[in-house]
Amino acid sequence: MDQNTNNIPVEQPANMGANNQTPTNNLSLGGATKGCFGLSKAAMILIALAVILCGYGCSKRNSFVTQEKEVDAAWSKVEADYQRRSDLYTTIAANLKKYDKHERETYQGVTNARAGVRNNEQQDQALQQMQALSDSAQALKNVKVDPNDEQAIQNYLNSQKRLKEQLNLAINVVHEAYPDLKAEDLHKDFQAQMEGTENRINTSRKDYIEKVREYNTNIDLFPGNIVAGIFGFKAKPQFKAEEGTDKVPNVEGMLED
Repeated sequence: MDQNTNNIPVEQPANMGANNQTPTNNLSLGGATKGCFGLSKAAMILIALAVILCGYGCSKRNSFVTQEKEVDAAWSKVEADYQRRSDLYTTIAANLKKYDKHERETYQGVTNARAGVRNNEQQDQALQQMQALSDSAQALKNVKVDPNDEQAIQNYLNSQKRLKEQLNLAINVVHEAYPDLKAEDLHKDFQAQMEGTENRINTSRKDYIEKVREYNTNIDLFPGNIVAGIFGFKAKPQFKAEEGTDKVPNVEGMLED
């Protein structure tokens, strides 16, 4: 009987084998697949996109800063060339006044006897025009303009245009008061200096216009305009060359007619 009892098979529980098995990784069941640091792939993609966008934004911002500095430097060159012109005009006015003083002291008696009071009035008018030219040139020399202020730029350019007109007027008045005055009395190199100065001004103006155009285009184009809006970059005012600004006053021609 004992032998028969020992030979009776013992039934095992149906789920016993399953409980003894090594647990499997069921993270993929019922949820998103996990990546590094326990983050989902979607979260990792979003983080990667954020890093890329942040890098692009910083790079674009630096590009705007660089271009903005180039615009400011180009405007500084424009101002420097206009200041050079003011210095030159002041020198011309000073030399014309010296000539006037020399004429008055040397030929006063002869002039009065020959031309009378009318000539004195012309000389006084010439002296006034030269003084006005000198004062205007000195005043403009110390003017500093904010390149972000469109109205200030326009006012500055209008003042420069009037200064150039003052030079033409002063030379004409001097020529009328002193018809014997020749170009060599004012130093012939003045004309060459004026040509060089006007060429510098025209070149620096063109460079400034180009720098502003590049900067404004860059902050207007998508997606740079979004970055520009976030960091507060704004378009720079532009100016156009006025008619006659590229012409050089002809001192020799005015005095030799």
